Amino acid sequence: MNVPHETSAATAAQLTVKSAEDMREVGRRLATLLRPGDLVLLSGELGAGKTTMTRGLGEGLGVRGAVTSPTFVIARVHPPLGDGPALVHVDAYRLSGGLDEMEDLDLDVSLPESVIVVEWGDGKVEDLSEDRLRVVIERAVGADAPVDDADDVRSVTVTGVGDRWASVDFALLG
Repeated sequence: MNVPHETSAATAAQLTVKSAEDMREVGRRLATLLRPGDLVLLSGELGAGKTTMTRGLGEGLGVRGAVTSPTFVIARVHPPLGDGPALVHVDAYRLSGGLDEMEDLDLDVSLPESVIVVEWGDGKVEDLSEDRLRVVIERAVGADAPVDDADDVRSVTVTGVGDRWASVDFALLG
């Protein structure tokens, strides 16, 4: 995967997640750190848990509507049920271009008052904000995949990029 060089990145958290419910819980906890204007990039293989984590983010942010994969509609907006930010959930898997192709979604207009979560966004949306949170979800695949109950185990790396994340305490994620 080709990811642009990130000069101000520092790994904030490394987690082991053992089930889909645990992935949702990580999302709920992560939501407590998010505020309007935050950009979150989710990376991982198909089936890694990106949408499951986003469901947890939606629950934690208190947004309306079921959070499902926006693969075919590209983007879904989930308005807040209370005073919090809206959640804009984007699946960039089918988009081959960079930010130019994403401009039709008006993400730059939504960003100041929303939390934008982009699955498959690496190399496509980094120019939206100097400050972003990069979440990489890894699981064993192929010959490396376990054949027992460890099938759901994921390694989650959360990296804050930019000044926004420099002083954030990620301890509550673990």
